[in-house]
Amino acid sequence: MSEPWAPSSWRSRPSVQQPTWPDDAEFELVQKQLAAEPPLVFPGEARHLLDQLGTVARGEAFLLQAGDCAESMDAFSADVVRDKLKIILQMAVVLTYSAGVPSVKVGRIAGQFAKPRSAPMEVVDGVELPAFRGHIVNDIGFDERARTPDPQRLLRAYHQSSATLNLVRSLTRGGFSDLSQVHQWNNDFVGSSAEGRRYEQLAAEIDRALRFMKACGFDIESAPNLHEVDFFTSHEALILGYEEALTRQDRLTGRWYDLSAHLLWIGERTRQIDGAHVEFFSGIANPVGCKIGPTTTPDEAVDLCERLDPDRQPGRLTLVSRMGRDKVRDVLPSLLTAVRDAGHPVVWACDPMHGNTFSSATGRKTRHFEHIVDEVAGFFEAHRSVGTWPGGLHIELTGEDVTECLGGSSALVDADLDSRYETMCDPRLNARQSLDLAFRVAELLRG
Repeated sequence: MSEPWAPSSWRSRPSVQQPTWPDDAEFELVQKQLAAEPPLVFPGEARHLLDQLGTVARGEAFLLQAGDCAESMDAFSADVVRDKLKIILQMAVVLTYSAGVPSVKVGRIAGQFAKPRSAPMEVVDGVELPAFRGHIVNDIGFDERARTPDPQRLLRAYHQSSATLNLVRSLTRGGFSDLSQVHQWNNDFVGSSAEGRRYEQLAAEIDRALRFMKACGFDIESAPNLHEVDFFTSHEALILGYEEALTRQDRLTGRWYDLSAHLLWIGERTRQIDGAHVEFFSGIANPVGCKIGPTTTPDEAVDLCERLDPDRQPGRLTLVSRMGRDKVRDVLPSLLTAVRDAGHPVVWACDPMHGNTFSSATGRKTRHFEHIVDEVAGFFEAHRSVGTWPGGLHIELTGEDVTECLGGSSALVDADLDSRYETMCDPRLNARQSLDLAFRVAELLRG
């Protein structure tokens, strides 16, 4: 008989993308400290998200999962969190009002600190040092001290996640997310743009709709859905020691939950069917995600579903397609068909960012807005070709006025990238580009 699952079961499986900690004893001590800390989220919240994702799996709602490529411990502030929440709320209201389907809102926030790397070491001017793996592991500066993995950063990540969650909860429950504040979500630099003006027109329509409902006698003051929103957190569960330490057994159900976030996902580089990450995810009761790229076969997709969603529970598993615009139309339909025919009610989401990354003429890692839109369009086309529901969007964005992705209505070109290229890893859409994308996706949903 196989051993029962435990939060430490992953340790018996091959693991990849794990840092080489210089002092194992210190790492184990930090894990014990984390295990004694309060959970960041609660099992009931994770179950509530599971229910909402179930509506997505049934084709009754749309998932918007968005946020930073990698959160920073250096650039953390209330303004950064608020601006990120603003653009996600704007995108959600565009999708809901324009397309007529509810939006399930999940942030890449309050824990998105770790990044997988294509190589464990980096060489600059003949000097070789460990690769930057996100602020939960080491620092971006290129010197030996900065690049040495530091277990104390796990504690810093926990405490920053806690502070971020406190702020997000106060904003989403304390009036900031009230639909009467819909105009206030428009950042100054967005408001003057074509996307911002289009958003203001939509916000004015919402105002008129609310006034009409009130005039007709509807008690809109007592309708909680108009005054606060459900907003959930997610991150790539890369550092398994951190995730293990924050996994707790729910007294109500007896099941294990990773309480570092509401939803965790496995990346394309760590989805080995017999690997440590899949083993860990197989035992937690959270809704979970898994990214799948263009090399994924139909059999592999079904095998992942069998391991991560053996009970075929709607909303339990989100498969995030990251194919690239030149492959999505060819590769995705066979995966959709295989998973559907195997009876797995998964949420299908599109990550149009990671398969469309390239180096600009100036050497910057970037993405082009129109390539991102094209992959989303291909994602919708693939679903329509086989009769499945294109359930969501998974994107890297920021509420700040950065210049990291080319194109968009501002027509950013190579020469603009150096103006405000601030990401620690992958290029993000700025707020104008994100809002433009929301309008484009709403049109696809209406279609």
